[in-house]
Formats: sequence, C-alpha cells, structure tokens
Amino acid sequence: MATAYTPGLRVSPATRVRKTRRLPLKGEIVVEVGQEVAPDTVVARTEIPGILRTVRASEQLGLEPGELAATLLVKEGDEVTAGQLLAESKSFFGLFKAESRSPIDGVVEIISEVTGHINVRERPNPIEITAYLQGRVAETLPGEGVVVETQGAFVQGIFGVGGERHGRLRMAVQRPDEPLDSEAILPDMAGQIIIGGANLSGAALRKAAEVGVRGIVVGAVRDADLIEFLGYDIGVAITGQEQIDLTLVVTEGFGSLPMAGRAFELFRELEGREASINGATQIRAGVIRPEVIVPRPEVPVADEAESDGELRVGAAIRIVREPHFGNLATVTGLPTELQLVPSGARVRVLEAELADGARVIVPRANVEIVQG
Repeated sequence: MATAYTPGLRVSPATRVRKTRRLPLKGEIVVEVGQEVAPDTVVARTEIPGILRTVRASEQLGLEPGELAATLLVKEGDEVTAGQLLAESKSFFGLFKAESRSPIDGVVEIISEVTGHINVRERPNPIEITAYLQGRVAETLPGEGVVVETQGAFVQGIFGVGGERHGRLRMAVQRPDEPLDSEAILPDMAGQIIIGGANLSGAALRKAAEVGVRGIVVGAVRDADLIEFLGYDIGVAITGQEQIDLTLVVTEGFGSLPMAGRAFELFRELEGREASINGATQIRAGVIRPEVIVPRPEVPVADEAESDGELRVGAAIRIVREPHFGNLATVTGLPTELQLVPSGARVRVLEAELADGARVIVPRANVEIVQG
C-alpha cells in the first residue's frame, strides 16, 4: 500500500528554532556569529533606492533641449532640496525670469541635453532587519542576512493575521474551552501577548487593539468578526502584512473550538515569559504557519520523537478544508481504493471520527497530523 504523508502542526515544549533573517537587497550585516540578540536587535540593514522623478526643465523654461546647459545651476551628483532652483533663464535684459525647481529632496542623477529633462532621485529608504527572536546569531549570510537560533517552546497555529511582534505571555482565561470576551481584556495587558480559549469575540478584538495588546492566541475566531475587524475579506492570499495593531494566531480553526489541551497547558506553564509571535500564513504551495516562540534556554532539548508525517489508524489529525475545516479528528480507517469526491476527482481518502463522535470520509490531502 502507498504511504501517505501530511504536514503537521507542532506543539513542542523544548526544541531548537532557527530563523533566517534576510534583507530584500544586498546590504550590511551588523552582528557577528555567536552574538546574543534580543527581538528588537538590528542584525542587518540596507537602503532601497528612491523613485526617479523627471523634471521637464527645458519646457518649463521655454527653451530647446540643447539650450538647457547654459541655464543650469546644478550638476549631476548634486544633492538638492524640494523647491531648490535647478535651472533659470532670463530674457529682455533680465527683466523676465523662468525657473525650474526640484519637486523633492534628492540627488540629481541625469541631465539630458537630448530631452531637456533633469532626473532627480528621491533619497533612499533605509531598511533594517531585526532578530525577531531572543537568542544568538548562528550564521551570517554575507550581504544578505543572518540565521538566528534559539532554544525553547514552539507552537504553530492553523491561521493568523498580523506580522512579527513580541511581548510577555499572559493567560486571559482559565480553561481551553472558555471564550475570550471583551470583559477579560484589561488595561494592564498593553504590550502583552494574551492567551484565550475556545473563541474570540469581535468586541474583544477591538478592545484588545484599543488597549495596546501586542498579540492574541486563541482556539478559534468567527470569520465575520475577523472580516469586520480587518475591514476586508483576506481571501486565500498570504497573510501577515495586514496594517493592524496586533497579531492574531488561531490554533484550531474558525467558529468556536477549544484550544488543544496540550497547547493551552504549555502556555499556562510559560506565562510571564517573553515570546515572539507571527501571524503570517500561507496554506497553498510553500506552506507558512503562524507561530509562537518562547525562548527558555535553561530547558534541555529532549530527543523529540518527531512524527514522520505518516498517516496511521489512531493518528490525531486536523481537517484543513470545508465542510469540516478546523475540526480535530482521529483516523479510524485508511481505505486503499481511490474514491470519488464531490469535486469529481478520484482520490485517496481516510475515515475519521470527529470529537463529537461523527464519522466522516475526507481526502487525505485535506488533513494534517497534529504533532504532540
């Protein structure tokens, strides 16, 4: 029988995590291998060239392109400020003037006697890459970035929004099946990453953003509440670039689903520790999962019995496609025959039992193993 493999969401109390921090363009590495870094430590920097702006100088002066050179007040390579004179012409014994001024701060890059244009490039935009994690620099990639390594707890979610942030973990509920409502969001949670239970109300999302919460980890969220909070439907594109004030990581799915017990108890154990959180998610090719990383170098990394991803009877899985998206289940059978599914395709399927006892048949490609 063919072996089926599927990715899994990890919940590990102690593991090694390595993150590549790469610049968008070649630049400068400002740390060394072995150096201890904090989440906000700048590890590399570069500059993105500014936009090239065209000034139609000869037209502004009422001259032919070849006449521009005699009127120039700048040369290529000169720095200029917005409003600065680039060229000036005079007529009728100096009684009338025509001027050409720079629209921006920048550098004169090109003066063309063919077109009569002056090209001014905006000042470059500095870009800095931070470590994201508290740990050490394990490797440098000359001109490109670094690899940061840490040792600690690692929890993956099924879906998230919002980018990289960090803060101290704080439990906001007492049970993994307890909803996180707005009354549980307190003013002193500003700057923290709070842990919820089964779901998160839209009111709680809005209040958390108002209070200044850095991140929320919760079992589930209603899609309508999330759309209302974001102001748009995120569709199927990669997330993580949303312009919002906090990062949200959902561990189980949409609707109301209790957070997996092992993850909830691990967060309870880690309360008060500094954590890094990232909501970036991509479900399709090049899978990216949202994550919470909590450095604790004092805890040794055991020889983890990592799942090899093989589907077996009794394996815990999570369904990642409708109509059972987000549901946890246990594999009860692995038929060898291809079966016809509603899409019209014939695929390999599995039989599973949901948490409520219902039995379903699901394409194997639509599930992932829950590790740990």
